[in-house]
Amino acid sequence: MDNNFLYIGDRVEIFVDTWLIDKMDNVCLKLHRPEKREIVLRMDKSWEGRCSGIYVTVFKDEDKIKMYYRGLTLSDISQEQVTCYAESSNGVDFIRPSLGLYEFEGSKDNNIVLKGKDSHNFAPFKDENPDAVPGQKYKALGGLPPEGLTAYCSADGIQWSKMREEPVITKGELDSHNIAFWDTVKRLYRCYSRYFQKVEDKDLCSNMNSLCRAIQSSSSKDFLNWDTPQPNIYTGNVPWEQFYTNSTVQCPGAPHIYLSFPKRFIPKRKKVKEHPVDGVSDAVFMSSRDGIHWDRTFMEGWVRPGPDIRNWTDRNNMVAWGIVQTSSDEFSMYISEHYRWEDAYIRRMTIRRHGFGSVNAGWKVGSFITHPVVFKGENLVLNYSTSAAGFIRVELQDELGRTIPGFGFEDMEELYGDELDGIVHWKCGSDISMLAGKPIRIAFKMKDADIFALCTRG
Repeated sequence: MDNNFLYIGDRVEIFVDTWLIDKMDNVCLKLHRPEKREIVLRMDKSWEGRCSGIYVTVFKDEDKIKMYYRGLTLSDISQEQVTCYAESSNGVDFIRPSLGLYEFEGSKDNNIVLKGKDSHNFAPFKDENPDAVPGQKYKALGGLPPEGLTAYCSADGIQWSKMREEPVITKGELDSHNIAFWDTVKRLYRCYSRYFQKVEDKDLCSNMNSLCRAIQSSSSKDFLNWDTPQPNIYTGNVPWEQFYTNSTVQCPGAPHIYLSFPKRFIPKRKKVKEHPVDGVSDAVFMSSRDGIHWDRTFMEGWVRPGPDIRNWTDRNNMVAWGIVQTSSDEFSMYISEHYRWEDAYIRRMTIRRHGFGSVNAGWKVGSFITHPVVFKGENLVLNYSTSAAGFIRVELQDELGRTIPGFGFEDMEELYGDELDGIVHWKCGSDISMLAGKPIRIAFKMKDADIFALCTRG
């Protein structure tokens, strides 16, 4: 990045923050919520149960979508806890393969991949590090305080072993879903885990010490030696909230942007009076450009409990770690529901590809303009949607804001419709390669429309 422009190259830039935007007039950033879909896995096996189906991780691995989730949990420290595995070819129909690894009630006919205390919050992922040892292409963290998180590895994602006996991360209140992944941009391992932050707002907390569940991160080059965890830093004057989990990922197709879907916990509320445990929760959305400083433009709930009263009890609505692209226009994600009820399950949710947020204009015409950017490619591509009466117009300007001849608003017919890869055309055509490598501004006029993302291609 130069002091005078933002380098975007041919990256997909999603509109979940104002990083790209210089000025807005009668438009705003809008959060888009996922659509709840099918129940994909019911916790109805004897080695699962009411407190199962949480701390879920999901990822695509060649032609399979792999899912790991917590099974039987008698207590946090029980050695009888298990982690279970399911797989799917389409992200909808999950099966439990009979793995024959661990005995439960006299039989190994089950899908258990790990047994013991570390199963409480075991969080596997496929290691995208190109230098990873072949026999360690799958890694995971699991464990509880006071010992800490233990590093595991696997050659097939099914049979797991400790990378060393001693815990690799010990700082923090780690009794949550402490996830890890290989950061393909920074080229290091990241772990996002839980710690407790002392806050002044006693109404926020469920204990006398005014401690708030919060998110910290650490990094490592080898998955064994981790630096000191650093608390998330939030831009702007935003209030503290209880974040029970984090589900932090790199955005598919735009890995330079980090997305996080914490389960927000309200410990002092109780909607179902006869339920034995206090607390209600939903899921929120936030984003980051470096994985440390987080934008909370959207403070509202991303997933609400909804009309189902069994989702209004404690520790529900926990978003799984992982975003899977299940079609050309769709991301699939997963969420736990009916926790602590006899019919606990995991549900799929879908959202438009790169459609987490947008620049939105209502009926009155609005506009926005980017900072000077430098791109590479031949065409400007928009992920957008309008009403039948809405429209979008695009103008290219030099870095001082002067219209580039042939690429003005008046040189473009109104763009309308609903496309994820809509190429912008002017009267002179769509080729903008003559402007590649030069700082330009991209200006928009829009009515009753959303622009979710942009990129350049070709």
